[in-house]
Amino acid sequence: MTDFTKHTMDTAPEESRPLLENSQKAFGRIPGLHAVMAEAPALLQGYQQLHKLFAEQTSFDKDELTVVWQTINVEHECHYCVPAHTGIAKMMKVDDAITDALRDETPLPNERLEALRTFTLAVVRGRGNVDNEAVQAFLDAGFTKRQVLEVVLGVSQKVMSNYTNHLAETPVDEPMKAFAWEKGRKDAA
Repeated sequence: MTDFTKHTMDTAPEESRPLLENSQKAFGRIPGLHAVMAEAPALLQGYQQLHKLFAEQTSFDKDELTVVWQTINVEHECHYCVPAHTGIAKMMKVDDAITDALRDETPLPNERLEALRTFTLAVVRGRGNVDNEAVQAFLDAGFTKRQVLEVVLGVSQKVMSNYTNHLAETPVDEPMKAFAWEKGRKDAA
């Protein structure tokens, strides 16, 4: 595998430095994913913008954001993002039952969240080619056409991070190592 640099403020390309400063302010540290993405300033900028848009400007609540993020992370088998979003869910005070069900691929605590996971998986697995029945089932669960498209935004964000982590084999950040995860292992974290 190609060795990717985990950039610091000193080693990052000039265009990435303000973006890493944003990461430092937001997280109190530079997450490994951001340090790797800094190699390509446009990627890091795009990821930060999509994250902000998805987390702050969609109509999803904290539980629903977590369902979209973790559904994609688990489906993509992202060794970095599943632990990271486990920690983020804890910071957001998402019920551990939701996080555990997502990590373990077991039923979620309510039908609405399960419908969101099912639809998100349909979007990911179908690469956006989702049949009308799946869209209607999502709408029938109480979601909106707006939220159909907001799932696409969440998928876009997670493709950037999950694929980067696969290519770079980004090491899990120290604060998130307690939430280590492997697909199919229910005893992790």
